[in-house]
Amino acid sequence: MQKKHQKVQILLDAIPYIKKFNGKTIVIKYGGSAQTSPELQEKFAEDIVLLSLVGIKPVIVHGGGARISELLEKLEIKSEFIDGHRVTSKDTMRVVEMVLSGEINKNLTSLLNHHGAKAIGISGKDSAIIKAQPKDGGKFGYTGEITEVNGELINNLLNQGFIPVIAPIADSAEPNHPGFNINADFAASKVAAAVKAQKVLFLTDIVGVLNKEGKLLTSLDKKDVDSYIEDGTIAGGMIPKVDSCIQAIHNGVNKAHIIDGRVEHSILLELFTSDGIGTQFLRRDNPNNGIDIDKLLNEETKA
Repeated sequence: MQKKHQKVQILLDAIPYIKKFNGKTIVIKYGGSAQTSPELQEKFAEDIVLLSLVGIKPVIVHGGGARISELLEKLEIKSEFIDGHRVTSKDTMRVVEMVLSGEINKNLTSLLNHHGAKAIGISGKDSAIIKAQPKDGGKFGYTGEITEVNGELINNLLNQGFIPVIAPIADSAEPNHPGFNINADFAASKVAAAVKAQKVLFLTDIVGVLNKEGKLLTSLDKKDVDSYIEDGTIAGGMIPKVDSCIQAIHNGVNKAHIIDGRVEHSILLELFTSDGIGTQFLRRDNPNNGIDIDKLLNEETKA
């Protein structure tokens, strides 16, 4: 009987957060082990369906770097990274689109639908939802930087009850162009800003941003991030992730979070518990999240 009461109490504790996020849009960047482990895939699908059932509007932007690298190796196509960004040749671009828009996007969409969601898989090329140009003047080949996201179209899908599952392939202004490979973290950030999301969550294979002693940094702003990048605390592939978080919160998104996708139901733990998990990014000058209201209402730091 005690266990039953504990389960009821967990549900009751989640009510304030369910009420707060009802009708709000949450963008989730889906990648890492959560994307490759069959068990975690199932838990992720369950989380997304639950969010939808309680009135939250999830948008998923997925990566696929590990699978792309695996296939490139099998095809003996060389792959190079600079500052955490893949240099994309024309041959690489064909593999990127095949993996992201084809294999991963459709498999994920099918999984969500199997669990009762109303998911629709698209890429940035569909109706030119995401437009881009060559990153750094073409230094990265067909890797692009986003110039525009059609947030209205994505919101229309949400209002019709769909869960958009977006592959980060962008359209070009040039006809017959193969398109652009977009870093999924940056794509999630831009999509979150375009749809005026309440939050953007980045699922990763670490607990969050760590300091040099390996201790979790639970809350960061732009000043903190700049300092940690300068002293090398934040480096390599973590730089695009934290940059994406900072871009999001400075373009209208209330909060951004890097959370551990290896933890079952990590999305629910972040959204529906007072402690949350991982590292949150916020604007100190934003009156909605610059004060630790959690101490007053046990709720507002989840805003």
